[in-house]
Amino acid sequence: MGLGVLTLEDLIRALAVSQGQLPEKWPAGPPPQVEIHSAVIDSRLASPGCLFIALRGEQHDGHDFVGAAIDQGAVAIIAERRPSSACTVLTTADWGSAIVDWPPASPVCILVPDSLVALQRVAAYWRRQNAVRIIGITGSVGKTTSKEAIAAVLRQRYNTLKSGGNYNNEIGLPLTLLALTTSHERVVLEMGMYDLGEIALLAEIALPQVGVVTNVGPTHLERLGTIERIAQAKAELPQALPPAEEGGVAILNADDEWVGTMASQTRARIFTYGLSPQADLWADSIESEGLEGLRFRFHYGEETVYARVPMLGHHSVHTALRAAAVGLVEGLSWQEIMVGLRDQTAQLRLVAVPGPAGSTILDDTYNASPASCIAALNLLEELAPHEGGGRKIAVLGDMYELGAYQEEGHKIVGRRARDAADVLVAVGRLGRIIGQEALKVGMPAGSVYLVETNAQAIDLLRTLVTPSPAGDKILIKGSRGMAMEEIVTALQEGEVS
Repeated sequence: MGLGVLTLEDLIRALAVSQGQLPEKWPAGPPPQVEIHSAVIDSRLASPGCLFIALRGEQHDGHDFVGAAIDQGAVAIIAERRPSSACTVLTTADWGSAIVDWPPASPVCILVPDSLVALQRVAAYWRRQNAVRIIGITGSVGKTTSKEAIAAVLRQRYNTLKSGGNYNNEIGLPLTLLALTTSHERVVLEMGMYDLGEIALLAEIALPQVGVVTNVGPTHLERLGTIERIAQAKAELPQALPPAEEGGVAILNADDEWVGTMASQTRARIFTYGLSPQADLWADSIESEGLEGLRFRFHYGEETVYARVPMLGHHSVHTALRAAAVGLVEGLSWQEIMVGLRDQTAQLRLVAVPGPAGSTILDDTYNASPASCIAALNLLEELAPHEGGGRKIAVLGDMYELGAYQEEGHKIVGRRARDAADVLVAVGRLGRIIGQEALKVGMPAGSVYLVETNAQAIDLLRTLVTPSPAGDKILIKGSRGMAMEEIVTALQEGEVS
């Protein structure tokens, strides 16, 4: 199994096994014991001892950067065509007697028909060499924050690896698995999808024993067409789990009827969470403390646990429930669970940062859907009493991939903004629908601003946000493609006129 980390021999063995061509013994002896300390697809991230996978993308072809990766220390390359850089090149025909000698210091480039498929095969092979419990997370909203909270809880007892950033797809998940070492005891993987079959593929690579489903909503409706198909796609995770007697556990949101139907689609043990006593783990007495976080009570069997966590907004109770559920399933004590939940780094998606003129920016620019926008607006509405007043300004942009739900989804957010915000700045073509709906349902015309670009929003906000005793609260949220973090950065760096 290598030396605790992935090695060159593991890499070659994984690809040879997938081709059914691995010889009983290496004709010229095994490959040199070269450790692979990381796997990258961006040559700028290459470092000594790394594996570089040359992928063909819409904008760039990784094969054009093989030389750069080797220059920065890559010891192994997976590619579809022979590079011009000096290295030892192997093809699938070389698994047998053609290998005569192993240059001791030469990078090895393995030629494959499809680099992405090869990456996935190596990741699947390496996962199977490591006896580790894997927790997969999917759902329409809340995957990333839940991943962070679950990892924060698990690492109170276990050496835990988690997927970073947006490594939640057919490329990112395998890259995460290649970071596995024999010291890891738990792995937390976010599993995203755009179409049917994608979560099933990720599960086949990762073999999760625990599956967490957050919710089912209209995100990706543009691609999948109906909410029923979205639920079908998310159900691929619980369907892939091992049976209960083999340690499989499906952790399902009892407050979401679409998720509830997944209980009949899995062989795993069912563990439910929610806000109702019918759930295995449930919460009540929820009180917001504004930017200080939340207070509530956990209930589990005969146990009642009082919790205070630094997560923002009532909706974050579900995040805490998911993390606690995984902790309980994995044998942690309540004390360990609570220490993990108080970890400030678990609050990833929506964070409060200082803004201009004594204001506070609620930076929720990671992504957006109708459900997450409404949750963020709910938090904005909650803040004023706790923070001593100040205007509530909502800066809301386009929400993508809503399909037939696009217009209605933006209108719902506009209606909620009327009650939650004192001022609404709607950004973008679809954001305009939010602003127009807010006006239609009675938000004063002088409180609604329609702009096309982030730059226009920045200029407007520098005029709108002025010093006040309490300080304004500014929520900024939009889909990833809107890049609304530009607004946050500009407001933090610029001076208000």
